Amino acid sequence: MADMSLFSRNSDLPGEHGALRDCTPGGKGMKKFVEGDFAVINAANISRQEAQMLVDIKPAAVLNVAEFTTGSIPNYGPHMLLDAGVTLIEGVGEEFVSSFKDGKKARINEEGAVFIGDTEVATGEVVSREKAEKNFSSAQRELIDHMEAFFGNSIEFIHSEGPLLIDGLGVPDSGTEMAGRKVLVVSPSTDHRNKVKLLRNFIREYEPIIIGVDSAADTVVDLGYKPDFIVGDPSEISSETLRCGARVILPADPDGTAEGLERIQDLGIGAMTFPAATDSATDLALLLADYHGAQMIVQVGRSLDLDDIFAKQEHATPAAMLSRMKAGTRLVDADSVINLYTNPSSGGIGWLWALLGILVALAVIVIIVGLGGDASFGQNLIDTWNNFALSVQGWFK
Repeated sequence: MADMSLFSRNSDLPGEHGALRDCTPGGKGMKKFVEGDFAVINAANISRQEAQMLVDIKPAAVLNVAEFTTGSIPNYGPHMLLDAGVTLIEGVGEEFVSSFKDGKKARINEEGAVFIGDTEVATGEVVSREKAEKNFSSAQRELIDHMEAFFGNSIEFIHSEGPLLIDGLGVPDSGTEMAGRKVLVVSPSTDHRNKVKLLRNFIREYEPIIIGVDSAADTVVDLGYKPDFIVGDPSEISSETLRCGARVILPADPDGTAEGLERIQDLGIGAMTFPAATDSATDLALLLADYHGAQMIVQVGRSLDLDDIFAKQEHATPAAMLSRMKAGTRLVDADSVINLYTNPSSGGIGWLWALLGILVALAVIVIIVGLGGDASFGQNLIDTWNNFALSVQGWFK
């Protein structure tokens, strides 16, 4: 840890002195950062890449809204910052970010308190080398235990659902029209509605089979689309959506018991069951599209990667991992498709389209003029040009 007994040339108060810079996501402090400033970040389990960015700008201290290491993964970020002689203070709280103006002079003391002037505006915990090493070792043991349990559960799922994963045993027969088609699976997430909006050009161009999952089926209908399939618990879906004409598939226990079956019967709607050892409707929707030979499966909703598994995210289950591995390269996250349909914000080839538009307009004018007279095509163009030239001469007389 950097020496905390330094005195500022501008103050008699002990501690380290520097300008606070908002380097949290969306903050503008990085642009104005100068060596010796205090970087305020919000990065739980700070990675090597994030730490290197900070090391490069040479802060005197890094104040983290979150914890540098939460204990879920062994991360090297704190070690890199400490090796660079940077003071680390964690857990200053999210409200701290809104309590200062970027560039404001501040002071931090040995106990991790942050002062602006004589006012204490936040308190965190100083991360020492000893604490960083202890956190790393503990997180390493925790990760190994978690991954052993995770893959143990994965083996159990394969043992119980091998026929489903290998031969599609239990997958509803309905869905043969997916073969060779693009399929859009829309699952609930914080931003699934906006993503469906951004996919409007993709939907218009390819007319994919749409599978609405759980409450996201209501979103699909609200946005003016008709889902071909609905997979999920009917209690989470409106009656209007259930009656829209989509084929309804209910997740069921291996013994065939399905939640919401009574509601379906009360509405007079036909439904199929999909028995499996997972209660995730999204997993079942992906397996449905894969089994019926979808050419591409575009998923709107929470994606899954190894970091999610490391961090023990609720949706990062063995069934979720295996269903996505089963879909393989045909599974594409919606963000990738959205990026393909998003025009560059600047530069690019926009000027080529503008030039093409001008050339097309000129071609149309030439054709209209050439065919607009009683003479030949070429003579009509010459007569029109001569009339235009005489008119221009008249303007300057």
